Amino acid sequence: MKRILLTLILAAGALSGLPAVHAQPKLNADNIDDVLRAMSLDEKVTLCIGGGRAVTTGGVSTGITDLVQGAAGSTRAIERFGIPPTVLADGPAGLRIDPVRAGDPQTYYATAFPIGTLLASSWDLSVVEETTAALGNEVLEYGVDVLLAPGQNIHRNPLNGRNFEYFSEDPLLSGKMAAAYVRGIQSNGVGTSVKHYALNNQETNRNANDALVGERALREIYLKNFEITVKESAPWTVMSSYNRLNGEFTQQSYDLLTTILRDEWGFEGIVMTDWGNKDDTPRAVWAGNDLMEPGNPVEKERILAAIAEGSLSEEDLDRNVRRILEYIVKTPSFRGYWHSDRPDLAAHAAVARKSAAEGIVLLRNENATLPIAPKGQKVALYGESIVDFVAGGTGSGTVNKAYCVNMVEAMTNAGFQVDPAIAGFYDEYVRYNDAVLALSGTQRTYRYGISKFDDPAVPRSAIDLHAQSNDFAVIVLGRISGEGSDRNMDNDFNLTDIERQLISDVHAAFHALGKKVVVVLNIGGVIETNSWKRMADAIILPWLPGQEGANAVADVITGAVNPSGKLPMSFPIDFMDHPSSANFPYMQVKSNTPFGTPRQGGSREKDVDYTDYEEGIWVGYRYFETKGTELSYPFGYGLSYTRFSYGKPVVKAASDGGFTASVTIRNEGDVAGKEVVQVYVQAPSGGLEKPAFELKAFAKTRLLQPGESQTLHFAVSAYELASFNEQVSQWETAAGTYTVHFAASARDFRQQAAFKMSRPRTWEVHAGACLGK
Repeated sequence: MKRILLTLILAAGALSGLPAVHAQPKLNADNIDDVLRAMSLDEKVTLCIGGGRAVTTGGVSTGITDLVQGAAGSTRAIERFGIPPTVLADGPAGLRIDPVRAGDPQTYYATAFPIGTLLASSWDLSVVEETTAALGNEVLEYGVDVLLAPGQNIHRNPLNGRNFEYFSEDPLLSGKMAAAYVRGIQSNGVGTSVKHYALNNQETNRNANDALVGERALREIYLKNFEITVKESAPWTVMSSYNRLNGEFTQQSYDLLTTILRDEWGFEGIVMTDWGNKDDTPRAVWAGNDLMEPGNPVEKERILAAIAEGSLSEEDLDRNVRRILEYIVKTPSFRGYWHSDRPDLAAHAAVARKSAAEGIVLLRNENATLPIAPKGQKVALYGESIVDFVAGGTGSGTVNKAYCVNMVEAMTNAGFQVDPAIAGFYDEYVRYNDAVLALSGTQRTYRYGISKFDDPAVPRSAIDLHAQSNDFAVIVLGRISGEGSDRNMDNDFNLTDIERQLISDVHAAFHALGKKVVVVLNIGGVIETNSWKRMADAIILPWLPGQEGANAVADVITGAVNPSGKLPMSFPIDFMDHPSSANFPYMQVKSNTPFGTPRQGGSREKDVDYTDYEEGIWVGYRYFETKGTELSYPFGYGLSYTRFSYGKPVVKAASDGGFTASVTIRNEGDVAGKEVVQVYVQAPSGGLEKPAFELKAFAKTRLLQPGESQTLHFAVSAYELASFNEQVSQWETAAGTYTVHFAASARDFRQQAAFKMSRPRTWEVHAGACLGK
């Protein structure tokens, strides 16, 4: 009787057009477990393997670019469950997709926004969120689900080739900036992938380098920024890095991907690999690496074989698949969002110009050289970068933009009279060198970007003539770097002989006539400045400021913008002043290893096969300020066209052992401006050895008119004051008196107050995580 009844029900369902009892469930947010139970083993493994690398043949893209041409990767579709593919594309200074496509008259350019280091130089979370909200709109409107950004590895050493993508040498500043970045992007209903988790602090042999790091440095410096980002912004995804950490690949580290990231920090999204294909894929699955990108058929074979032989449980696979399904139902692709392919690029360019101006750092301004009113002023512009201005770095950080304003255009736009002969010389120099390359059938592409030509020599006799016919000079020094290689010390960190001679000659010629010299640093990372900076009357640091950045530099020169940026790292006098420089591949290319491939065979080579982080927690200002090292420019440094006073602060102990604080900032000058207040805390002596002080909070005022004041408020918890005791694997704060400094930089303390912590506090974590076993 029951069998007859069931037959009748099934027949009635079929006749009425209703789904049968055993119809496949279509994925939605409420039936993820049902879909997971209905999936075959093959389908589950398929979902954990990315859609493969893009292939372009004869201008026609195949593979993942059938979804969005030029995207970096995808997840795979499983049609019978209504699971669509989702699209992953590079950032972090703008969306990287193909701008022109075969047979399509429309263009798909993206906005080149300022690099991460410049955003961090703004010290303004609202600026970062506004910028990345615009970037996230382009991600959405061009049909992408996840932007592979932000990058937030610590600036351990100035020569890391990808420092321009990252924020700071300080984990608090890095973490706060990355969290703001994520919130801005994800406000559009698209995701981010926080990277590179973790210790991807050099590009040399990045696929196999073993970062040897103690637990305290790991927790306090290299993971703390990721912890802040995860807890304060809930990124959809985290990208595991290529390298090893204490002997184990980060992509296969259960401690890193599950114990710390999920169990301790509460991360709920998915983890994807950086783009590669490492052996032992099953171990990555077990460790909690949910998605293998870009995806390779052999990875699927490895997982199926491991489950068949029992070395990987299907329960571990199911855990990862469930997380991927939870990700998919949030995406625009799953929601069926109709993307326009027409974001408002003009509006976003305006945002890029504004955010660039907010992060420009004024390093020097002797005798109020700046600002300069443009009316009737003739300017001599020097340097290859006046016509070949650098918007951003190379590699996956490249943005295919419609244009980039250069300094000749920007200064003309601002109303200055640019010396046409000098500008023409540099323009012809670049054109000639491009033509020479074209004759040999090549061009100056460099890992998804454009390389730069060295500056040409300019005769001193010509400069003397320029000084007579122009009112002031601007020298632009340019640098570019990016994914796959680190910078070098000679002719990159240090100036070239031609650059040094140019500064010297322009200084002598123009100063002989009582005229000023301004230097603009269009660079992606720290360079040596101490030996030549006194030859310049003013130095402007716009980093790599995006496609509208040159206009922002001109705005600073004219005074249309009062600079308010502050350095997110220290500028040493000498490269070797950094303690990490003793363990960094700075002298030469250490091997002939092709881009993206690990070294094979031979003995382990220092700083290539392994890197000893023997400096421990003594990174950046933590080292320089504790040791009293002389610097060219300290952490947090930056000038303004006005002056600010700091009122008497109020600091109160909080019930959790932390503190609250407030301080009033007043504009004492004659022009409107903004001030960044940095809060450094000096812990009581005794117990763990600690830096002289550490950044624990910061805030930026609004634009204050002359005579106007603003009170800034801060709150710091006891946990945020803690240091890590690796002997007992716990965070701890000591009882005693803490001194709170309110500063304009790490060497410009303006006010201080103190509070007492009545008793010590501790927070236990999993012992020995990521130390290698």
